[in-house]
Amino acid sequence: MASPAFHSAFRKYHRWLGFFLAGVMTLYALSGVLLIFRTTDVLKFEQTEQKQLAPGLSGDALGPELRLRGFKVNEETTTLITFKEGQYNKESGLATVTRKDYPAAIAKVVGMHKATTNSPLFFLNIAFGAALLFFSVSAFLMFMPRVPQFKNGLKIAAGGFLLALLVVIFS
Repeated sequence: MASPAFHSAFRKYHRWLGFFLAGVMTLYALSGVLLIFRTTDVLKFEQTEQKQLAPGLSGDALGPELRLRGFKVNEETTTLITFKEGQYNKESGLATVTRKDYPAAIAKVVGMHKATTNSPLFFLNIAFGAALLFFSVSAFLMFMPRVPQFKNGLKIAAGGFLLALLVVIFS
């Protein structure tokens, strides 16, 4: 069995790392809540951009060039292709696209959740995940195993694990 000094050291590490990560957790929590509403227009504003493409593209070739999700041609004439997000002039090759997106600062914060191995945020996500794992384990090392708080903590953690598992299975 570990000594009281061991448990006291973990309490200290848990406390100081918790204070340090409080800001990071706040950003992740806020961006996570925003991602729940990503299919709506919450905090999104219209942004119009013009792209110069090759002239004379067909409706089928235009979608991959613009890289728009769910691209669909609404109307096509000899000089103009109209789609949900804008239009494309076949003669000049100029495409005008209007879509709703987050302002730059919010988009960066939301991007934390979408980081891949190609992003510098990849390391932050791994470090944050490792810190959360440390919190999960160190929470049990804050009390000696023979005290009631430890046993109650195990029961509550098991309940939380089962609730999360049931929500994932049945959602």
